[in-house]
Amino acid sequence: MLIKPISQLSEDETAKLLNRSTGLQDVIGPVSSILKDVKRNGDAALREFTLQFDRAHIDKIEVPGDDIDAAMLSVDKKLLFHLNNAASNIRAFHEAQVSKDWIREFAPGIWLGQRITPLGAVGAYVPGGRASYPSTALMTVIPAKVAGVGEVIVCTPPGPDGTVNPLTLAAAHIAGADRVVRVGGVQAIAAMAYGTETVPQVDKIVGPGNVYVTTAKMVCGVAIDFPAGPSEVLIIADASARADFIASDMIAQAEHDPNAVSILVTPSGELAEKVKREIDMRLENEVRMDIIRKSLENAAILTGTLDECIEFSNKFAPEHLEIMTEQDIISRIKHAGSIFIGPYAPVSAGDYASGTNHVLPTAGYARMFSGLNTDHFVTKSSVQIIEKKGLESISEAIIGLAEAEGLSAHANAVRVRKK
Repeated sequence: MLIKPISQLSEDETAKLLNRSTGLQDVIGPVSSILKDVKRNGDAALREFTLQFDRAHIDKIEVPGDDIDAAMLSVDKKLLFHLNNAASNIRAFHEAQVSKDWIREFAPGIWLGQRITPLGAVGAYVPGGRASYPSTALMTVIPAKVAGVGEVIVCTPPGPDGTVNPLTLAAAHIAGADRVVRVGGVQAIAAMAYGTETVPQVDKIVGPGNVYVTTAKMVCGVAIDFPAGPSEVLIIADASARADFIASDMIAQAEHDPNAVSILVTPSGELAEKVKREIDMRLENEVRMDIIRKSLENAAILTGTLDECIEFSNKFAPEHLEIMTEQDIISRIKHAGSIFIGPYAPVSAGDYASGTNHVLPTAGYARMFSGLNTDHFVTKSSVQIIEKKGLESISEAIIGLAEAEGLSAHANAVRVRKK
């Protein structure tokens, strides 16, 4: 773990903290090979790669409805209650985001508006591997369904026995997924991008994944939400913050993945020391200790003035930003995927049950992408209704600009109407 004042970071240390997407170029070769194979060989390639990477023989690629029904019966009723509770909150939050058609008169005889059209089919990638992520099924499927998408296909890797975790199946069902496919990794992205005998081609692919999945999304040629790789949190905290809360949140982030990133920036040197001691003390009791220890090699505790902390956060553009300061600084935050304000707003709340979406841009992409929301699942068409008097009011501007660009036919399209 790097512990240092922000002002004393070397160029290499700063670059290591800020440049988090460097691994994508390293895997383009194998990713492209898998994409091409699935595009050419369809279901046969899916079975082959699932055996190779997941060590699972799969006969039926799509999970049958009977298996989903059985999963619903097998999952503990209390967990089903929690899934439904989280789903309700997620649905309510995303319903508040929905854009609606509109049109109004901007000038006499000129009516302008916007038409919202849901996508026809969307692919939702739900990771597996080290853990099952039923919460991601909720986060990817629910906003698509709220937006009105016609068909949502979930792709998720199977276990070695060829089955999908029952909790993931239950979450997909509760969220409203139309189909679940037991395929993961690059091969899943390829299946959704190009279509196979079993998996339909989709209009867009959403969902997080490892560096291979993220690279596949970026090069497969189909619309995606944004790059979403290893998870990360940056915490801005002053002397009023509790060290045990911060340490717990950094460890929780580290638990995700060996490549996850946890950073604290603080104007309080005393808080920095307390947090480091808390992390060391709590590590011994963590179940996923090996992953956490590896991840904490990427962690940092940085000190500086509050202005320096805010400036560093805006440069870092974190996936998750926690703010635990007495001073209200939200208006100075420029780039963050999801913002958690106050000591009782841990990232875990947004990960599961508060209602906001946990599928967020990582590696600094929050500078240019928004977290997953209902707008990702629609297209927006501009609409114009122009009456004769409306065209007359702008005709000279159209003709003059068209002639200036050398497009006389454009000008004539207006002139013929003036006559």
